[in-house]
Amino acid sequence: MSEILTPDICVIGAGSGGLSVAAAAAAFGVSVVLIEKGKMGGDCLNYGCVPSKALIAAAKQAQAIREADKFGVIADEPKVDFRRVNEHVHSVIAGIAPNDSVERFTALGVKVIEEAGAFKDATTVIAGEYEIKARRFVVSTGSSAFVPPIPGLDEVPYLTNETIFDETRKPGHLIIIGGGPIGMEMAQAHCRLGAKVTVVEGLIALGKDDPELTAIALDNIRADGVVIHEGTKVVGVEKRGKSGIRVLIENEAGKTHIDGTHLLVATGRMANVNNLGLEKAKIEFDRRGIKVSAKMRTSNKRVYAIGDVTGGLQFTHVAGYQAGLVIRALLFRLPAKMNNNIIPWSTFTDPEIAHVGMSADAAKEKFRDIRVLRWPYLENDRARAELKTNGLIKVITRKNGKIEGVSIVGHNAGEMINMWALAISQKMKVSDIAGYVSPYPTMTEIGKRAATSYYIPVTRKPMIRKLIGFLQKLG
Repeated sequence: MSEILTPDICVIGAGSGGLSVAAAAAAFGVSVVLIEKGKMGGDCLNYGCVPSKALIAAAKQAQAIREADKFGVIADEPKVDFRRVNEHVHSVIAGIAPNDSVERFTALGVKVIEEAGAFKDATTVIAGEYEIKARRFVVSTGSSAFVPPIPGLDEVPYLTNETIFDETRKPGHLIIIGGGPIGMEMAQAHCRLGAKVTVVEGLIALGKDDPELTAIALDNIRADGVVIHEGTKVVGVEKRGKSGIRVLIENEAGKTHIDGTHLLVATGRMANVNNLGLEKAKIEFDRRGIKVSAKMRTSNKRVYAIGDVTGGLQFTHVAGYQAGLVIRALLFRLPAKMNNNIIPWSTFTDPEIAHVGMSADAAKEKFRDIRVLRWPYLENDRARAELKTNGLIKVITRKNGKIEGVSIVGHNAGEMINMWALAISQKMKVSDIAGYVSPYPTMTEIGKRAATSYYIPVTRKPMIRKLIGFLQKLG
């Protein structure tokens, strides 16, 4: 006999979004059941954002040693102990894990069930020996690495983001299939840590971002030593010798192959919708994910879905944002709708790429008359002092100065985009940015200078010059 639980909210999936819903509801004294069949913290903590940024941080240290002579500091080529790099990565995970642990959430008053959960019907979820009949359900099961049907791939050992961080020995030659953010971040990091790296991308590397900005990042990644094959199709994979891997490729130049020691498949993500009993719960979904309204509600009015499983923007902070929308709806009956336009994102290559809001093309199509304000890192004193002059900011505004989009490529772009995300969410104008005081010397001045450039055409207007001349005559 199953034990029947009747909480107010049942959350399936203890990733970023699910944990946020559970913690917030419990803080208000609401009864919550949280179901997780794998590791608490989900993909971000265990296989995604946290370990990848820890590895990138180690790679930056190695690169800093290589570039130290530019500052007059003499250093030899760094010696990388890859096992210790791996220990660093896992120590970072271990340091954060208690915040997402079963123990912490149990202490908060959440009933945590460490089993797979699936809908029995439209109002019931089964998890282990429990039958949960909640007032509302939240599905937050995330996504997994998508592995394409490449001939021979299932006959060779390959890595995904779920396994690459278990490697304790430096790859001799890492071949990466996929030139998106995950692929390019891992390519540059491993290259800086001493591995030979080749990336194979079917279309354009970092193709979802502004090509003017990505060109700057890709030039630097290539300068680090990463070989990137764009417009190249992988037609097969096969073993080579005892432990080698051969990747068969085809492009305009014809067919050839790449031989390596390790293979990383980084060809995107797929929503975790299988084995959830969604059909039984009358929840509409497809291979892209669960279909939701702008309020994150599914076709079953009792059920909400958030995060990667919805097939939208796949970022940890998006899942957290959506969790907030759901909490507002579940606990306070307040209207809350998803607004993609205020969502920033960053790619943590070096230089970093960050964006929020509309692209120039999208803004032009919607508003017709727009302004594109640019300012280069090269014109910033702090960037010169740090020798981080490779980059620029683009600010997209309407004719009235309202900020509609911002893209940055350069040092700390992921940090600098925060202010612009706030500006767009609060519907600010360039006058608001031009009017604040930025401490000198900081790289945030780059954005302020871009905003100030909005007024350059005004200085050339004859009427303005005549007015100034008239006022000068008044003494």
